[in-house]
Amino acid sequence: MAEVKHVLGISGGKDSAALAIYMSQRHPEIDIDYYTCDTGKELTETYDLISKLNSVLGKDISLYKSIDEVNSPLKNPFDHFLAMYGGYLPSATARWCTAKMKLEPFEQHIGDEPTISYVGIRGDENRDGYISKRENIQTIFPFRKNIWSEDVIKKFLNNSNINFIKEQYIQLAPANLDLILSYVEQPISMRFTQKQKHNALLDTNVKLFNRVVFEWLKGTDYPVGKLDSFSLIDNDENLIIDDIFQILEDSGVGIPAYYKPIEYEVEIDGEIKKGTYSRSRSGCFFCFYQQKIEWVWLLEQHPTLYEEAIKYEKDGYSWMEERLEDLMQPERVAAIKLEHYKRMNKQQLNKATSWQDQIMQAEGEGCASCFI
Repeated sequence: MAEVKHVLGISGGKDSAALAIYMSQRHPEIDIDYYTCDTGKELTETYDLISKLNSVLGKDISLYKSIDEVNSPLKNPFDHFLAMYGGYLPSATARWCTAKMKLEPFEQHIGDEPTISYVGIRGDENRDGYISKRENIQTIFPFRKNIWSEDVIKKFLNNSNINFIKEQYIQLAPANLDLILSYVEQPISMRFTQKQKHNALLDTNVKLFNRVVFEWLKGTDYPVGKLDSFSLIDNDENLIIDDIFQILEDSGVGIPAYYKPIEYEVEIDGEIKKGTYSRSRSGCFFCFYQQKIEWVWLLEQHPTLYEEAIKYEKDGYSWMEERLEDLMQPERVAAIKLEHYKRMNKQQLNKATSWQDQIMQAEGEGCASCFI
């Protein structure tokens, strides 16, 4: 069989860190290259996390560089690309930061080698994250009951494969074969969608489903199909956010410090109330996806970094609609904290809201490549 490379990107976020630990402990037979793409503008807490992971994993985390630092006059990846883009700051509609400092160095490092990339999307998330368009790179999601990416499932469950899937299940001869075949033989249609068929087959037996997918992959150019065996097909776990925090705590790495809630005070009708704030993501300290309360967190917890973020706001460019020099004014900080406190308090009245819940609420926005 062809040589297949296994890689796992560590962003500095909780999920990729937990996945690295999980894979090293549960699948030590897979020789994984753990890597990170340093933007040069990470939080100190991110570097601390990577340092701890190096010790726990027992191997160095590779650095995939986005620039030639020796020959770049700016030395720093973010500043290098900012100059290339004429001072145009990245934004939700122009996310050159992710493309240039995360995705391109990853794909350049991989080259044409058949590669399996492990990504820490959890079982309580409804998204696929970054899927490379390169045919030699296949994404696997070990934390989910469904480890396969959407492109694999779509091709595998195509109606043209019904006979192949049927024959594979018959060879496996499960006790509930009749039920499984009733799903397999039913073509995908408006009445029986791909999602319904997929979920039905997963619910009958996840491991059997994975074995059939693995057999199908052997007839494709997908990297997993080039393997003699793949231990992840015996995965049937569905890990959620609480499991992620447990993995981090049990390993000794601990939860990234920026996730931990810090107390603040607000005054309401002459009474002092106490709320908490934290950061909901890893990535650059000036990430434009931050909520305003997170900018306040940066201002108060890392004032030097906040001042550095201000310096980038020039020539009409800013990180958001409100300039950082305005946001840092005492009355504005107090107003942001008050709004955040009221919003969190209202949510807690309707439903118990923990700091973990707040992190999950923020996960729907942003680049998965930066903060998983």
